[in-house]
Amino acid sequence: MATTTHRHGERRISPVFLAILAVMAVTGWAVWSDFAALPGLAVFLFVTSAWIVSLCLHEYAHARTALHGGDITVGARGYLTLNPLAYTHAVLSIILPVLFVIMGGIGLPGGAVFIDRNRVRGRWKHSLISAAGPLANVLFAVVCTAPFWLGALDGVPVTFQYALAFLAFLQVTAALLNFLPVPGLDGYGVIEPWLSYNIKRQIEPYAPYGFFVVIALLFVPAVNGAFFDAIDGLLRALDVPEVSRYCGSTLYRFWQETPEFCQAG
Repeated sequence: MATTTHRHGERRISPVFLAILAVMAVTGWAVWSDFAALPGLAVFLFVTSAWIVSLCLHEYAHARTALHGGDITVGARGYLTLNPLAYTHAVLSIILPVLFVIMGGIGLPGGAVFIDRNRVRGRWKHSLISAAGPLANVLFAVVCTAPFWLGALDGVPVTFQYALAFLAFLQVTAALLNFLPVPGLDGYGVIEPWLSYNIKRQIEPYAPYGFFVVIALLFVPAVNGAFFDAIDGLLRALDVPEVSRYCGSTLYRFWQETPEFCQAG
């Protein structure tokens, strides 16, 4: 009985996550209803809280898939409670991605839940564990963009459309960055089980720096242009207008002047 209760506690949704979810719901309502005195502040709080929720779901997807793959230790580490404070590197997992959204408006991959890979048997299981996180971002992006590609925007307040478009942009950038086959990112984790031992041994010393190399490369104009062209192409294919993404981004930075054409009403 004690063991059953303990395991139930390992999977109980964290009050911290529920509080973040509540902020997302309340501020989302404020954006939708135009109730907020400062629409930009409401958009900022809604998008930030929704972004943190997506980061929690990203890490939860890794952990839940690992649990089914054989790593029964993820529950004891608190990874199944959706509590962002339980992550191995809370700064990399939550704080840094949020700061990047505020400063640069890009969905930075977070980092990490520790998976005991020795408990997982089978290359496909290892690949799926790595893929589960960015696939959660893909699912979140599908939800955010659904009103656009379904043509279901009638009755949706324009400010809420802008917030959804910017949130979709963050999810798509996070998914694309995470799927890059670069050591230290989930994309490399997908292909790593299929590499030879010698190749993995040669790459291993560089794995801690892969993430920072990707960020540095994004400052190279040619790489930056190609990356954001790909993002733009994906979002256009999903019928998310560029102007909606831009207005969502500018409203999010409520401390800066918002162009008049982005102001609803």
